Amino acid sequence: MRAVVTRVLSASVTIDGAEVAKIGKGFLVLLGVHVDDTEEQAAKIADKICGLRVFEDENGKMNISPGDAEAELLIVSQFTLYADCSSRRPGFTQAARPEISKPLYEMVVKLCRERGFHVETGEFGADMKVASVNDGPVTIILDL
Repeated sequence: MRAVVTRVLSASVTIDGAEVAKIGKGFLVLLGVHVDDTEEQAAKIADKICGLRVFEDENGKMNISPGDAEAELLIVSQFTLYADCSSRRPGFTQAARPEISKPLYEMVVKLCRERGFHVETGEFGADMKVASVNDGPVTIILDL
């Protein structure tokens, strides 16, 4: 499982001209599911996302967890994170098919919500426009 986690001041998802999700301060998470991923990887990545201490403390050090920062999460499914770019036209054979990736994506969302986070989502499989105001910028790649 792979996640690109960006610390944001705000982020949103628009589908067909309508805003369907919006957060304030928090994380925009682009989440990719590999063909071999299991519920174990989903639980691990949810734990990493929820515990990633990249919010600044009173000394300007990245030392505060998203929970302590009262961060919100916007989690968007992103199969292209597993693109094979060995040629000019990317291939996606390492990205899990929807029947595998959708339940694992939904599990990550559920686990983050169970930890008390306000979680917004995109729409799985939809053509989405994702906007964000990056903070820092701070962008972390989690690769399990």
